[in-house]
Amino acid sequence: MNAAALLAARAYGAPATGGLAETGAGPAIAQTGALFSNMLAEQVSGAVNASRAAEAQAAQAVTGRAELVDVVTAVAAAEVQMETMIAFRDQAIQAYQEIMRMPI
Repeated sequence: MNAAALLAARAYGAPATGGLAETGAGPAIAQTGALFSNMLAEQVSGAVNASRAAEAQAAQAVTGRAELVDVVTAVAAAEVQMETMIAFRDQAIQAYQEIMRMPI
């Protein structure tokens, strides 16, 4: 899943009574009041927590206290979180490179 798909999914999930605002100078911007740094920190902590949960499930499976299905589900969730973080990173690098190519 890339960042554009994630933003589109969030826009579709926004309430119709004012989740998005037109600025006139560009595309619609979500007016949630959340800082980008807070959102990024939450995503990173979510990825770390998903990885820890997957490791815990794997450790329980080794000792025979967890089912293989639970381990696979936890690992898949951690993989999705990591792929999302990689997509955010790639988009940030691409935006930085685009800004650096702009003439002064």
